[in-house]
This record gives sequence, structure tokens and C-alpha cells, in this order.
Amino acid sequence: MTSRRPDPVRPVAGERSRRGPASDDAPRTHDYRGAFGADGARVVRRKEIPAVAAERGTVVEDAASGFCGAVVRADVREVTLEDRHGRHRVFPLRPAAFLVDGRPATLVPPAAEPAGPRLSASGSVKVANLTARTARASRIWVEGIHDAALVETVWGHDLRVEGIVVEPMHGMDDLAAVVADFGPAAHRRLGILVDHLVEGSKETRAAHAVAGPDVLVTGHPYVDVWQAVKPSVVGIRAWPAVPRGNDWKTGVCAALGWGEPADGARRVLGAVRSYRDLETPLIGAVERLIDFVTVATGDSDTTAR
Repeated sequence: MTSRRPDPVRPVAGERSRRGPASDDAPRTHDYRGAFGADGARVVRRKEIPAVAAERGTVVEDAASGFCGAVVRADVREVTLEDRHGRHRVFPLRPAAFLVDGRPATLVPPAAEPAGPRLSASGSVKVANLTARTARASRIWVEGIHDAALVETVWGHDLRVEGIVVEPMHGMDDLAAVVADFGPAAHRRLGILVDHLVEGSKETRAAHAVAGPDVLVTGHPYVDVWQAVKPSVVGIRAWPAVPRGNDWKTGVCAALGWGEPADGARRVLGAVRSYRDLETPLIGAVERLIDFVTVATGDSDTTAR
């Protein structure tokens, strides 16, 4: 006679099996290591807020009011910001009170300059207690106001030492006529800084047409002087490519989300602190012009470099 194996014991609905709780009913555990101190108090970890030096030109936003602008001046107590409309507002330097690149930050006063000989933004030795000399007859011309602002930021001290005035030409049209009207001479030299000075360009042809013993035309290969600012200085990997025939500044601002060219100019020009922020071709071109217009016949003055 074949023996039958007893039927397995089946749990009654709503009851747990005698074998113990099912895996999905197992009690959940939590790792509390480091969450409480030795005295049993909860350990609260606060996110570290970086400190950012309130250097002139740094773009920040006041977190409370939403006012966004570039640093104009700062001391141990407060910072003055200028927005894109030229309005100024003063804010106290409170911890984590500002946003830099969209992230919370604590603004701190800029570091004091080190002892010893002070250098200008161009790298020349700064002349203490400088009183600008009377302007020479010689001039340096640049293509536009952005070029002039950039030259002033980096070489302004040297230009005041030497008494050289920088003037914007607002383009290369009729360059030969305006140079002839200036009347270059040994005591009245003219230096001209040109964008996009490359072989075959209209700028190069115009430069050859006016070059002479008392006229020096130098330049850089970039489409616009903004492009002579190192991309990392304005927080980008590279300058965007803009199709030929389109306004370069407008195309760059559209590609980077910078708004209008006036907004982009504030961003670019406000980011430049010294010659280290510029590409070498522009540095060399400006240095050559300053040397050229400050060493005229019978004039041995030179800039302290």
C-alpha cells in the first residue's frame, strides 16, 4: 500500500507563516552613523559657502533683492554694485548674501596689494604720486570705444606717464583721408591699432596705404577686440563661431545668452584686470605703438617698463 505524504501546511489568510516573516515584511534598518554626536545631539552639516573676493568688475547678485551688477568698489563693510543701466546700490558684506554664477557666496574685501614695487596692469613699474604730463602731439588711434576702453584698462598708467592720448576712429573708412588731415610728422607721430589685421583683408590694404616713417599700423588677427580677451577670463571655453556677414558682437551675445552687445561689453571689459587676461598678439601690438609714439625725433622719453 502506497503511503501518501501529508499535504503541506498552508498559512491561513491574514496570518504569518510559521517559517517566519516574508522578505518584504522584514524590518527596515537605517544607518545613523555620524548623524548623532557623543552626547546624543543630532549633527547638523551645513553646506560650505565659498568666499569670493569683491574685485572690481566681478558680476554678483544680491540674493535678497535680486539686484545684479558688477562690483564698483568694496571695503570691509560694504560693496557697491552697478547694474547694466548704470544704477548703483550699496549692500553690506553679510555671509552668504550674494550669488556668483548662480551659486551662494560670501563676498570678502579684495586682498591687500603686496609690499614692494607696485606694478601697473600692463606689468610696468607703477610711478608713485603720478601727475599726468601734458599730452604730446602724437596720438594712438583705435577702431572703437571698446578697443579704447581695453587699452585704458591695461595701459592707462603708462599712457598717463607718457602723455599719450588714445582716440577711437569708429572704423577704417576713409583712413587715408583722416591720416592726411592729422598731418603726421617727426614730432607728431601716429600709431593705429587695427582689428583683423591679416593678409588679404581690407584692414591690411588700408594699413599699407597709410604706412610711413611717422605712421605705424599694428594689429591683431581677431575679428573683434573682444576675441583678444582669453575665453577663460569671461568664463567660456572658446569664442563662438559667427557666420561671415553677421555682426560679430551680436552673434556672440546670442550664442552665449549675454543679451545685447552693450551687456556683453560690460561683461568682457569688466573681466579684464591686466595684460595676463589678453592674447599675446594684442599685447605686442599695443606695446609697439606706445614705443613708436613716445620715441620721436629729438624726444628720448620712454615708459618705465
